[in-house]
Amino acid sequence: MITRIKICCIKSEYEARMAVEYGASAVGLVASMPSGPGPISDEFIRQIAQTVPPPVATFLLTSETSVKEIIKHHKRTLTNTIQIVDSLSAGTYTELKAALPGVRIVQVIHVIDERSVDEALAISEMTDAILLDSGNPKLKIKELGGTGRVHDWKLSKQIREKSKCPVFLAGGLSPENVRQAIEEVRPFAVDVCSGVRTDGSLDRKKLKLFVRNASLKY
Repeated sequence: MITRIKICCIKSEYEARMAVEYGASAVGLVASMPSGPGPISDEFIRQIAQTVPPPVATFLLTSETSVKEIIKHHKRTLTNTIQIVDSLSAGTYTELKAALPGVRIVQVIHVIDERSVDEALAISEMTDAILLDSGNPKLKIKELGGTGRVHDWKLSKQIREKSKCPVFLAGGLSPENVRQAIEEVRPFAVDVCSGVRTDGSLDRKKLKLFVRNASLKY
């Protein structure tokens, strides 16, 4: 099996082309967030997404928590996938899918403790995929991704083994540890932001090495 690769925090058409060139299956476009790297305007997200060729997925990372506002956000950006980085506060995944047929819904689960496993497994029955990250939405200033920290992969493995949908693994991944992460968790895809950047910009050498190490069969 070959693990798919998502390159997140894309900031320009040039970075999107580079990610696709090196074999990314998806690119992440980060909208306004309470913290973390890589946010760009909705207008720019839409502009970049329009340049990404199919079948590469374009992920809108939204911190909106109500279905109504998530739908509005998507209509401003027109990506083919929505990554919800916080918990839904109003509305349901069923309502969201009905309003946006053909748009894939990916819910982020911030892996903190054993309770995260139960949360992930419940949500896995309602979304197209779940993405396991290392943030903490319970802090005063929410961490909703892009922390550069590794979480407990044993918990991630538990989730992946029982999940009803594909699992993306994020959180502190780099060219140096991605192989180990894949061997331990065996996710559907890995997701990287800061691990392939230098001074905030996508680094071609790091990206090439990350993709090479992540693309080995297991």
